[in-house]
Amino acid sequence: MSWDRQITIKTPQELEIMREAGKINAEALAAARAAIQPGATTADVNAAAEAVLKKYGVYSPFKNYPGPYPYPASTCVSINDELVHGIPSKTRKIKEGDIVTVDCGTVYRGFVADAAFTVGVGQISEVARKLLEVTEGALYAGIRQMKPGNRVGDISAAIQHYVESRGFHVTREYTGHGVGRRMHEGPQVPNYGVPGRGLLLRPGLTIALEPMVLVGTWQTRVLADEWTVASADGSLTAHFEHTIAVTEDGPVILTLLGEDESGQKRASGI
Repeated sequence: MSWDRQITIKTPQELEIMREAGKINAEALAAARAAIQPGATTADVNAAAEAVLKKYGVYSPFKNYPGPYPYPASTCVSINDELVHGIPSKTRKIKEGDIVTVDCGTVYRGFVADAAFTVGVGQISEVARKLLEVTEGALYAGIRQMKPGNRVGDISAAIQHYVESRGFHVTREYTGHGVGRRMHEGPQVPNYGVPGRGLLLRPGLTIALEPMVLVGTWQTRVLADEWTVASADGSLTAHFEHTIAVTEDGPVILTLLGEDESGQKRASGI
């Protein structure tokens, strides 16, 4: 996916709108998570998220996103070796032992929120369990760097160090990104980098930060549907994402459900 490189700084009022978008998006993802059961299809998972979006009269920026052909769903649902952009299907059934990633975006009053999670289905392997733990931990390691005066490279380097020091790999081909009135704005935020380099972070900058982690290799391949991205070697992958605002008081996660403060606590290191 390509995107507009414009970087936008949001006002406090715009951040409030993005927080509302984030709450709706979190509710949609919670519904999707509840639908992930053995025997359910990936289309069932997408339908659960879409029902929440419909309830609020909002839509996902994923639907009809331009690419090899317009993206056909409101979410991406990816299983096991599939890293991102998995197309929901009425024939793809979820099984015990799978790990399932759901990515969803929400447009509310002209602003976008974007988040993702990976979850295990029933009993999963020890490697899968560790992969989920490390990928989510890498997200919060990156978030902790999102404070005024730091640079994009500080975020990227923190994610890379967290993942690689635990024996896994970060994707080199897909990145986090600025988000606001468009789903994809600047800056581009790779999951690897050098501290002290890149754009200077300032209050009002909003970023969809999304570590994408692979067990066996950083290399990927695109499947026959021309959207789904999988690990090149067939090994497991995981993906966690939040939309975060840089503020004078540090990072604020905009895609938490309701008044849940657990994400802020983890982001601040408490």
